[in-house]
Amino acid sequence: MTTSEWGRVAEDGTVFVRTADGEREVGQYPEGSSDEALAFYTKRYDELAGSVHLLEQRVLAGVVSPDEATESLRNLRTQVVDARAVGDLTSLVGRLDSLLPVISQQRQARRVERAERAAATKTEKERLVAEAEKLAEGNDWRNGANRLRQLLDEWKALPRIDRTADDQLWRRFSTARTTYTRRRKSHFAEQNEKREGARVVKQRLVKEAESLANSREWGPTSGAYRDLMRQWKAAGPAPREVEEELWKRFRGAQDTFFGARDEAMAAQDSEFAANAEAKEKLLAEAEQLVPVTDVEGAKRAIREIAERWDAIGKVPRDQIRPLEDRMRAVEQAIRGIEEEKWRRTDPEKSARADDMVAKLHEAIGKVEADLDRARSAGDQKKVTELEENLASRRAFLEMAERASADYSG
Repeated sequence: MTTSEWGRVAEDGTVFVRTADGEREVGQYPEGSSDEALAFYTKRYDELAGSVHLLEQRVLAGVVSPDEATESLRNLRTQVVDARAVGDLTSLVGRLDSLLPVISQQRQARRVERAERAAATKTEKERLVAEAEKLAEGNDWRNGANRLRQLLDEWKALPRIDRTADDQLWRRFSTARTTYTRRRKSHFAEQNEKREGARVVKQRLVKEAESLANSREWGPTSGAYRDLMRQWKAAGPAPREVEEELWKRFRGAQDTFFGARDEAMAAQDSEFAANAEAKEKLLAEAEQLVPVTDVEGAKRAIREIAERWDAIGKVPRDQIRPLEDRMRAVEQAIRGIEEEKWRRTDPEKSARADDMVAKLHEAIGKVEADLDRARSAGDQKKVTELEENLASRRAFLEMAERASADYSG
């Protein structure tokens, strides 16, 4: 008989193992020696010990789930308890049992981790739902649809949480997408309807604009084009495929008319330039009457000059007012001297004299303002005209102020 610390081999080749519960038979090895028998069954033990060691490593490393670890431990423990092997089986059972608290801790840790992941996932899904609902209430038709698609991709990438909460959040998310899509379609349908309406209006405006393009009634037609432009802006945009074409036609009609008008005005201004020169000479002649020394002679002279003035005709538009203002200034100065004759005998004359001074002050103020603007614009020709005008008015003002002072005295 051969014995070892954990077992023995009987004379008949029967092999026994010693455990905490006593000795039990594990098998027979009749054909070999006792040593070979012990070596055979000891090798079986080593294989079991290797399996226990491997399970310990996997459990302690956390590479196996608690449920899988528990199942493996249960199966391996049964194998060890009933093992037909020789070795410290009690120790192997103890090592396996010592893994149970570890697995329990891992199960609890995983339960906590799952709960944290579920809470984080729920928070993230609630964020996605909130953003989707905000988009559903807004009017960002350009970017909203793309953002909702991104949110859907983010939702799909997240794991499910408990069924009730997940279904509730999904219903809100889906409802928000449906609401947004419905409102977006309604918006663009309304926009399309408005654009079609704008197309009809703008087609009419284009026809009207083109019908006026060759008009030579400069004033009324210019006003008509301004009105058409107001209607064009009020109509809003037409569909993209026709908007640019309609605008080109509308603008082209305007350009045709205003180009012809500008050419006509330029030709007219050139024709009237000689008239302006003639009136400048008349003004120089008229302004020689001031200061007035012979009232009756000045009256006859200014009437004759006025007749020649009217006979000359029109002048360029930008010279009408300066020339007219200078002529009126001469006329007012002569009238003022005439009125001075009977000023002292008529109580109203004083008021009129004062009124003339006030008007001349006002007129001078306007000329000075025009002169400042001309200087700022760098219009030297205009500056020269206005400086001459201003000098004449100031001379008239000095005369009028003296007359007023004489009456007051």
